[in-house]
Amino acid sequence: MSASPSSSLVFSASSPRVRKWPRSARSTSNLLVHFRRSFPIVLASSGNASSSVGTAMSTEMDAVSSFSEIVPDTVIFDDFEKFPPTAATVSSSLLLGICSLPDTKFKNAVEIALANSECYEQEKSSDRMSCFFNKALVNVGADLARLVPGRVSTEVDARLAYDTRGIIHKVHELLRLYNEVEVSSERLLFKIPSTWQGIEASRLLEAEGIQTHLTFVYSFPQAAAAAQAGASVIQIFVGRIRDWARNHSGDPEIEAACKGGQDPGLALLVKAYNYIHKYGHKSKLMAAAIRNKQDLFGLLGIDYIIAPLKILQSLKESVTYPNEKYSYVRRLTPSSAKEYDFNDEELLKWDQRSLAAAMGPCAEELLASGLDGYINQTRRVEELFGKIWPPPNV
Repeated sequence: MSASPSSSLVFSASSPRVRKWPRSARSTSNLLVHFRRSFPIVLASSGNASSSVGTAMSTEMDAVSSFSEIVPDTVIFDDFEKFPPTAATVSSSLLLGICSLPDTKFKNAVEIALANSECYEQEKSSDRMSCFFNKALVNVGADLARLVPGRVSTEVDARLAYDTRGIIHKVHELLRLYNEVEVSSERLLFKIPSTWQGIEASRLLEAEGIQTHLTFVYSFPQAAAAAQAGASVIQIFVGRIRDWARNHSGDPEIEAACKGGQDPGLALLVKAYNYIHKYGHKSKLMAAAIRNKQDLFGLLGIDYIIAPLKILQSLKESVTYPNEKYSYVRRLTPSSAKEYDFNDEELLKWDQRSLAAAMGPCAEELLASGLDGYINQTRRVEELFGKIWPPPNV
């Protein structure tokens, strides 16, 4: 289980008191929600890769949803009749988005976090802000868990990305807070960056029965190591890899895909899917940074596809039959994965040294950039909390 892209915050509700939040807080959030459709969802299952959807399907959305679960990528969305949510992600960027709007259902969850006596008793300002941040994440996550039937993925502080023990401690802390508000671990994922330390933390947490969501995967070695660790969800960013490849060179994995006439982002997802299914790993794959419908059609059969609302709206509005416009073929199946060939170098039992040696410049640069973004967002939230603390009536 990554994450993942309209204008009035989801689940908005009127409030008896509207509080002004600093203008610096008014930035977009990045609320990732899975949506329930009005038609049956048939998740990826084994079958013939050449089988197509029958002509009874009335829209492109119907067709693609029979092969993969489609996950709208949205900041703000208010048309629940069309796309009722089934799962969500709570993150630093979501907290910024909540604070930027004058009237949302989640504002109270943040203000309750800022009134927490346990946090107030922290002597250090940095410890106090970190405590407020954790409480706010969990309070909002708990509200989301009451509103959606699926799992809620909670971002783990990216400043801990290279600290396995720190990640595990943070997840245990968040899980304790979720237990206090009666959200069971079965409803939760913890979103961790795919550094080696993050992957190792995922392995240890999964061994405890805690579900993890590894993000910032930009190379096959990362994907394979994450699968070997038993991560519940592995998130790969198709468009970001493609963008890097258009403007850079010198990455052997990227160049091998391009030389074979493949899009490097799509090629990574296909290889990771085949690896997971050929060798019996439990991980589910999530495709993110989808830029067009062709990307989506090329990945049918993958577990989750995060797509922008403009693509989803187009799919929903396109009433067509398979032989009229596109051939809706399941591209990825567990049975076809068995025929995929891997070389000896790809079948390593990955460790820190081999992963570091195998990651190319694309993965290194995009991972570093992603971490910087998460860290900056977390700091902005903590700075914001410092400005508005204490909340009214406290």
